[in-house]
Order: sequence, then C-alpha cells, then structure tokens
Amino acid sequence: MREFWDQRYAAPEYAYGTTPNRFLTTAAAALPAHADVLLPGDGEGRNGVWLAQQGHRVLSVDQSQTGLDKARRLAEQQGVTIDTLCADLASWQPPPAAFDALVLIFLHLPPAQRHDIHRRLLGALRPGGRLILEGFERGHFGLPGGGPRDIDWLFTTEDLRRDFGGLEDLRIEPVETVLDEGPFHHGAARVIRCTGRVPAAR
Repeated sequence: MREFWDQRYAAPEYAYGTTPNRFLTTAAAALPAHADVLLPGDGEGRNGVWLAQQGHRVLSVDQSQTGLDKARRLAEQQGVTIDTLCADLASWQPPPAAFDALVLIFLHLPPAQRHDIHRRLLGALRPGGRLILEGFERGHFGLPGGGPRDIDWLFTTEDLRRDFGGLEDLRIEPVETVLDEGPFHHGAARVIRCTGRVPAAR
C-alpha cells in the first residue's frame, strides 16, 4: 500500500486538491481554540493545513513520505506549520490522551485491521476529545466519486457503531453528495459521517 500511495502522490498536482473536506469545515466548529488535532491518513495535507490555518496544532500521520513532503510544502505556501509523521497505522501506537480531536477523512483501512486501528486511535483522545469522520458508505460501491474498489473496505453504520461505541453524542449519518476534491474524488458519492465525544473525566 505504501508504494501505491507514493505513486499516487508523486505527480506535481494534488490528488485530492488543496481545499479542505467540506464536512470537516463544518464539524470543526465544535473544536476548542488551539486544539491538538491528530489526522491519520492525511496524505498531501489539505485537511491538516486548513486546521493549522484555524489556529490548531496538527499532527498529520501517513504511510507515504511522498504525500507528507507535499503536505509540508502546502503548509509553507499557506504560511502555517504542521507536524508530520510517516508511520504504518497497522503498528503505530499513538501517545495516549494527547489530542483534543481525531480527524479521519476518507481513511479506509483493511477490514481485518479496521476495528483494532480505530480503537487504538481513539485512545489518543483526551477526556472530552472529539471524533470527526467522513468516509465512503457501503452504498457508494459502483458510484463514480472515487474510493476503494473493494466493497468490504467501505463503511456501514454498524461498523462505525461497533468501532466507536462508548462515545457520547455519537452521530452516524449516511449522506448522498457530489464530491469535488481533486481528480480522484469527483462525482456522485454516498458517504457516511460520524462525530462523537470521549466522556469527560469524572
């Protein structure tokens, strides 16, 4: 998979554009000022850079160093700073209770590893920390908007409820939309959006 993403990000243009995911720009209004935000699978950095522009402290994690190099260049162009880490999420252990938000935008994982990775990433949130997720829903399979070619990599409501159960105010919503996020996310799509909050310490 690392070679696949290195090849996708090798072109000078940005595979998913340089503007942030629209759902993220709305959901991020719930974040505290100057939040510490973890973005696994941030690729070329469009979402991490936008969050840094909003005054947040960002750690973008990806298995593609090629993508992260472009993320740092984009951050420099926009006059902000992000931290980056090249790591395989299958084995990476995030620091516990270190972040105010976990942002997962179109991070599709191998089905056999998805639950364990999601639970490990949740452990990086502080009490009161927030999850923001958007990905392709199972009903997207066959639509032109991009995404994995294996239906088992797409999300169901039940998948997300199982992976993120225990969060307060858990909201999971399938949505039909039209994507315009660079050449690889373009066209009609069916996505699923998920938000929730780690219970505050008692």
